[in-house]
Amino acid sequence: MRPILPRGGNGKPGGLNLARSTTQERIKRLEAHLRQENPILAGCVKSFQRLDRVARKLGLMERDSSYATQVSWWPVISLLGTFSAGKSTFINQYAGENLQRTGNQAVDDKFTVVCYGTGGASTSLPGLALDSDPRFPFYQISLDIERVAEGEGRRVDSYLQLKTLQAEHLRGKILIDSPGFDADQQRNSTLVITEHIINLSDLVLVFFDARHPEPGAMADTLKHLVAETVKRPDATKFLYILNQIDNTAREDNPEEVVAAWQRALAQHGLTAGRFYRIYARGAALPIKDDQIRQRLERKRDEDLAEIEARIHQVEVERAYRVVGVLDKTARHLRDTIVPRLTEARRAWRRRTFWYSLPVFSLLIGLFLWWSIGGGHWEGFHLLPFTGLSLPEQLTVGAVLAVLLCLIYYPLRALAGAAAQRKLAKDESLGPDRDQVLRAFDWNRKAWWNSLADANPRGWGRWRRRQLDKVLSEADGFVQALNDCYARPSGGDG
Repeated sequence: MRPILPRGGNGKPGGLNLARSTTQERIKRLEAHLRQENPILAGCVKSFQRLDRVARKLGLMERDSSYATQVSWWPVISLLGTFSAGKSTFINQYAGENLQRTGNQAVDDKFTVVCYGTGGASTSLPGLALDSDPRFPFYQISLDIERVAEGEGRRVDSYLQLKTLQAEHLRGKILIDSPGFDADQQRNSTLVITEHIINLSDLVLVFFDARHPEPGAMADTLKHLVAETVKRPDATKFLYILNQIDNTAREDNPEEVVAAWQRALAQHGLTAGRFYRIYARGAALPIKDDQIRQRLERKRDEDLAEIEARIHQVEVERAYRVVGVLDKTARHLRDTIVPRLTEARRAWRRRTFWYSLPVFSLLIGLFLWWSIGGGHWEGFHLLPFTGLSLPEQLTVGAVLAVLLCLIYYPLRALAGAAAQRKLAKDESLGPDRDQVLRAFDWNRKAWWNSLADANPRGWGRWRRRQLDKVLSEADGFVQALNDCYARPSGGDG
């Protein structure tokens, strides 16, 4: 599970207050809903807001942004896989209605969010419904799309759609059906969305098509769908499914098809864990051999039962995921972002020193050459200065201080710009790059903030205590959740 990276606001001063009030109103509605459904998560909303205040003081996010709007507060199950791997058929079977189009070729190139609806018939809504509603996992995803593909953020409807259906299996959870994955043809914007849903999902079902018994030809796709997921700290949320296994009944050696897939997945790191084998009950091919049919049906029913049990379990996992995101984001701020900003400020301070040293050395040298050569010293007294009255001395001192500031602050700004350019080229920042650069720019704008203090602007004991309080609250939420589901003592109270 990865920490949340804050998104910036729209940068338009005229709409800031409106955007802020809209965001706060959404958070209030979210908190009110959670107070009825899950009071523990309602407390998490307040902790996220506390985290917001710290992040804003550090310059990491706009005032109209919030961590609370960047978490999926409902259980999320996403389906990934290759073209024609049976993802849509699985959703139709699970929902009990033909909600998604199916076929042997790619029939849908959008990410489809499926959730419980209020009407009797299924309803399809545009991507804007997802991009503008913080209750859904794609809230403000258009900003992320715009970052990697300029101009595409405005075309969010071509990437996303929302479908609703009044089906009991969908109540209280969100399913995400993704377009068929092909690593060679994926656009950067599609990869961004794929990574986004993987990060926020409580359960990820990765589908492969048993009708294509040459997994070796899919090396790049397997790398993205398997090799890059088994190393994640939340790798247990991935279920790898060989779908449409009924097609292997036509093979001379159907077990070899399964073995070929198992070898291919093992080459990409999947050497442990379950490998599920299923096919759709309502779209199965006729199997003449009764023994093979019974064996496949038994395996299908066992694995489908396990998969559906995991789907039912996500309600519990959802609560722990939200608390985990809160904890990891707070720790990430304290242990990673703040130290990186501190390091950047120290680099800025060093540059300012080396930029200032030759300039002020030259000025001091010229002053000494003028004053000593002109005989203006009497011991340690500068005669032109000591001969002035006190008000005149104060005036001269003030003028000199202003002149020194006029020299020093441009040098400091020049050093800060150079430090920011170097920081922008630092590949080790990884996904933290944008927020670190934004916060460092926030530091550069505070001309009154002395570089003698290496702490980033807005950071101090009070902010650290606030983060520690959030972490303490997260521990309390975990304990409260444990009390809901576990009694180590065996008692009822």
